[in-house]
Amino acid sequence: MADGTADRTGRAPGQARISLGAMLRTGTDRTVVALYAITLLLVGFGLIMVLSSSSITSYLADQGFFGGFWRQATFALVGVPLMLLAAAMPIDFWKRWAWGLFAFGLALQMLVFTPLGIEVYGNRNWIQIGGFSAQPSEALKLAFVVWIGAVLLRKEPLLGEMRHELIPVVIPGALIALGSVLLGHDLGTVLIMAVMMLGAMYFGGISWKTLGITVFAGVLAVVLFVVTSENRMRRLLSHSGGTDDYSGIDWQATHGRWALANGGILGVGLGNSKAKWSWLPAADNDYIFAIIGEELGLVGALLVIALFIALTGVMLRVISRARDRFGRAVVGGILVWIVGQAFVNIGVVIGVFPVLGVPLPLVSSGGTALIACLAAIGVVISIARDGARYQEELEESAPRPARGGGTGRTFR
Repeated sequence: MADGTADRTGRAPGQARISLGAMLRTGTDRTVVALYAITLLLVGFGLIMVLSSSSITSYLADQGFFGGFWRQATFALVGVPLMLLAAAMPIDFWKRWAWGLFAFGLALQMLVFTPLGIEVYGNRNWIQIGGFSAQPSEALKLAFVVWIGAVLLRKEPLLGEMRHELIPVVIPGALIALGSVLLGHDLGTVLIMAVMMLGAMYFGGISWKTLGITVFAGVLAVVLFVVTSENRMRRLLSHSGGTDDYSGIDWQATHGRWALANGGILGVGLGNSKAKWSWLPAADNDYIFAIIGEELGLVGALLVIALFIALTGVMLRVISRARDRFGRAVVGGILVWIVGQAFVNIGVVIGVFPVLGVPLPLVSSGGTALIACLAAIGVVISIARDGARYQEELEESAPRPARGGGTGRTFR
């Protein structure tokens, strides 16, 4: 093989062949099947709820009752094949192109500071080209976590020394990635990316001392950015009961809780929400969980939570079966990103956290977020497949006991 001859599959060393069959084949590994099933269930459920929650606002915007749904369905039709393509990629592809993907993600994020950038709800974290708008920070999340995994794998012999654990993942990597998003004043996305980075570092085997120092520095930075922003301080005071601005800053949070309360145990029925009649801002996006609770009740809300808990369990299994530090770090970061963001979103809706402006992954409307999450799941499936092969290799290389044991008899 060292002389460049083809292997038994007919491919030269390092050459990967991607086919439609490889994309669609799940194999017999239950972990891969579970990842596909949970993801598609969440996406399908999300499309139904986007249709219900956006129908009124879409109609008022002269897009018809199905305007929001068709837009989200279009992004799903882009994201699902992208997930299949990412899943079919060999794990070496992600290791080889990690630096390039990170550079590309940063370049996309820099576009928000060009004339292409637009401001939405006070955050300059979007770009618009003609009638198409996108949030580059969603692509940066995936590129960032893959890059962290590649760096930790490359520096594996040096890990244990704090300077090697911090450089270049935190300094300058995280400072550049998170700083580029923070310049657009999107603190909610920055917090998700920071926790995602900590998840990748934790599952990648970084020492507790380094993690502790990183967390401490991050908390200080968050406090600084909150106290120096009048809008963020108002949100924090509103959440803690320090304001009574029902018709202003408290409107969204209050109506979100009212929608949940109105749903009761079984809900008012799919499509029968009252909050979506222009009473609840971002009903199909950041506050879609409130519509789920109103229309499907506690039962529907718990079903969504159960799906994300199941996704957590499956991803933890992928981590436990991963071949190396790269797989553990990347899947750990994606786990914290998707599931962590889901529970932050739910926590905001039920009043545990102040309003942060993060969507419910795989469920909320938002094309860039949906495509990025589906691509991230594809990377997880790619690592899961490699982990399944690794477990088979371990089983094949394990010594087999002598036939018949020590009894002198063979049991059939």
